[in-house]
Amino acid sequence: MNILDQIMARKRVEIAERKAVISAQTLRESPLFGRVVNSARASILAPGSTGIIAEFKRQSPSKGVINDQADVATTTAGYVAAGAAVLSVLTDEPFFGGKPADLQAARQANPHTPILRKDFVADEYQLLEAKAWGADLVLLIAACLTPAEVRSLSAQAHDLGLEVLLEVHDADELERSLCETVDLVGVNNRNLKTFVTDIGTSMQLVSHIPDQFVKVTESGLHDAATMASLHTAGYQAFLIGEAFMKTTNPAGALQTLVNEYNPLIMRKHAHVTV
Repeated sequence: MNILDQIMARKRVEIAERKAVISAQTLRESPLFGRVVNSARASILAPGSTGIIAEFKRQSPSKGVINDQADVATTTAGYVAAGAAVLSVLTDEPFFGGKPADLQAARQANPHTPILRKDFVADEYQLLEAKAWGADLVLLIAACLTPAEVRSLSAQAHDLGLEVLLEVHDADELERSLCETVDLVGVNNRNLKTFVTDIGTSMQLVSHIPDQFVKVTESGLHDAATMASLHTAGYQAFLIGEAFMKTTNPAGALQTLVNEYNPLIMRKHAHVTV
C-alpha cells in the first residue's frame, strides 16, 4: 500500500475505536457543539485579508518530525496576530502527531478565528467530533473518497453548520468530486501517494475551478513571490504549515512572509489600477 492507503486503513480502525468509547450523542452534547461557527470563506474574502491558512503540524510521513517543541495555543495565537485568516490544526496522531487536544487548545486561544480540522475524514462521526472539538470547517480529500461520499459528507457538514474544504490533486479528482455543498476548493501541490511536490499543479488546475468556490493552493509554498504568482493566477488562499513549523518561531516566520507578500500584492493591484 502507498502512504495514503496506509493512512486510510489505520483511520478506519481509529474511527471504530473512537465510536466504541464516545457516542455520537455525547459529542452532540459537548459544550462547543452548539456554538456559531466562524466562516473561513468570509475571513479569506474580507478586504485586506492575507488569505493565509496557517497550519500547526508537528510531523508528517514524508518529513518526519518537523517541530515537536512548539506549543499549539501560543503558536496559533501568534499566527492570528501575524495575519493568518484561518488556522489549520492536524488531529491525526499516528502519521502527523496531532490530537484532539491540539484543536481544542487552538479554539480556546482563538475564539473568533476560523479553524480547519485537518484530518482524513471518511465518516460522519468525524464531522461530529470536529464540531464538538471547536472546528469551523473540515477537509474532504477527493483521493480518499468516492464522489458520492464527498456529496454526502459535505451535505452532512453543512447540516452541522460546518464549512467544507475539498482537496484535489488533479483534474480528474476535481471533475468527479466537485459539488454544490463544497465551500472552498484546495489544490494540493503534494501528491499524497508519492509525496512529490509541484507548484505547477495549482497553475494547471486554477482555471478549472468555478469562481463560486474559494480557491486554495496547498503545500510547497515557501516564498512571497510564489504566493504572488499564484494570487495573480486566481488563488485567494494559501495553506502553509511546514515553512512556518520548521522554524523555532513559526508565528515570526509567518509575519516575515506577510511583510514580504503584502507589498508585492499592493504593487500588482496598483499596476492593474493604472
